[in-house]
Order: sequence, then structure tokens, then C-alpha cells
Amino acid sequence: MRYQISGKQIDIGDALQTHVKTELAEVVQKYAERPTDAQIVFSKSGSEFVCESTVHLSTGLTASAKAHAHEIYAAFDSCAQKMEKQLRRYKRRLKDHHRERAEPVDFLGASSYILAAETDAQEAEPDTLQPIIIAEMQTKIATLSVGEAVMQMELSGAPALVFKKDGDAGINVVYRREDGNIGWIDPA
Repeated sequence: MRYQISGKQIDIGDALQTHVKTELAEVVQKYAERPTDAQIVFSKSGSEFVCESTVHLSTGLTASAKAHAHEIYAAFDSCAQKMEKQLRRYKRRLKDHHRERAEPVDFLGASSYILAAETDAQEAEPDTLQPIIIAEMQTKIATLSVGEAVMQMELSGAPALVFKKDGDAGINVVYRREDGNIGWIDPA
């Protein structure tokens, strides 16, 4: 597993890096068979240290956790506990409900756009009806089952997830409804 351990305007010593690698490797190996890489970022917010960690697995899952503490080691340990809880839930769901994935998740390239919001409803009619694009970036669309997509959405905390369904040519969407349930858009 590749580690990227960094600090935002703080120095990360060798002892902390060694601690992070050993502890995180123990947590991830316990619940995930093939982790690919991990990014850990330490920063300072007021008098507290903040630890943000993101672990990418070969199954396409991205688990992330964030924790605050007055000590930098305590911030990481709390973050690692949250990560362990997420991975434990993920593994339990895989074991109970989903087949074993023999190969890594397949990704499809796509463009992602951020459109400008209307600033004032009282503005005059715009010159063109084309929306103003303020950001454009490349993104990846994973090939997942519906259950895996729901898990990925819940673990990432995202309101919606676009994915390509296993064995289907179309693009699907799962999203959290206002009533708390999960919606699934299948363009069949």
C-alpha cells in the first residue's frame, strides 16, 4: 500500500509517519484485502490538531475519516478508529449481501461540470439560455452493483452517486431522498 502522509503548515516527523503507517496498515489489513493507497493529512485548527485520512481499496471503495484532538497522535488514533469502524461495516455488508469481487472495479472516464448559481431571481433575462460553466474536471465512473453503489455513497457521505451497473451499458444513479430512503435511477 502506498502512503502519502503530509502536514498543512506543520512538520510531520519520522516517528509520527512510522506510527501512522504501522497503525493504519494494521487497521486496513484487518478488514480490507487489497488496499491500494492511503492519504493522511494533518493540520492545525485553533488549539486542536486535525487528522483527515482517505483509503482507496481495489474494490472501488473510498473510505475517509476525520478527527480532532489536542494531541497529534490522539487525533490520528481517533481517525484510525473511525476508519476501522467504516471498514468493519463495509466488510460485514460484503460478507452478508454481496458476492466476492475477483478483480478490481472498472472505471469509465467522464467530464464533471460545476454550473454557476443564479445570483438574483430579479435579474433580467440572460443573453443566452446556456448555463455558465465555472469549473470543468475529469472524474471516474465506477462499474458497481447497486448494493455496492449504495455502500459507496453512504460511506463517502455523498448525496448521490453516478455509476455504471454491472452487466449493463447504461449509467445509473443512486441518491438519498428527502424522506431518508435511497432512490435508484435505472435508465433501462
